[in-house]
Amino acid sequence: ARALGLEVADRFDFPDFTLIYMRDPASPFELELTVNKGRTEPYALGDGYGHIAVVVDDVEAEHARFTAEGLPATPVKELKHGDTPLARFFFATDPDGYKIEVIQRGGRFA
Repeated sequence: ARALGLEVADRFDFPDFTLIYMRDPASPFELELTVNKGRTEPYALGDGYGHIAVVVDDVEAEHARFTAEGLPATPVKELKHGDTPLARFFFATDPDGYKIEVIQRGGRFA
């Protein structure tokens, strides 16, 4: 909730795991998290390049908020294709080490 504004929509507890559904209250978008019980080792992140991304209205303000909250965030960067700006973004890191891209709304990401 502190990082992306998602709230717990549902939670289902099973003997070996828990399913947690996170939702943006203003959107039908949901993220399903699986928490395996009794795990003592971190998950292996693998060598693939996979991540989720969220679009925000003001990437600079979100970056400042992440920093103020003490949440891990890379510096804001800009990606261009030739002279055409494609995205302004930063990456946050979840507690397991997975990357979450936070992108400025506009252009390709309207």
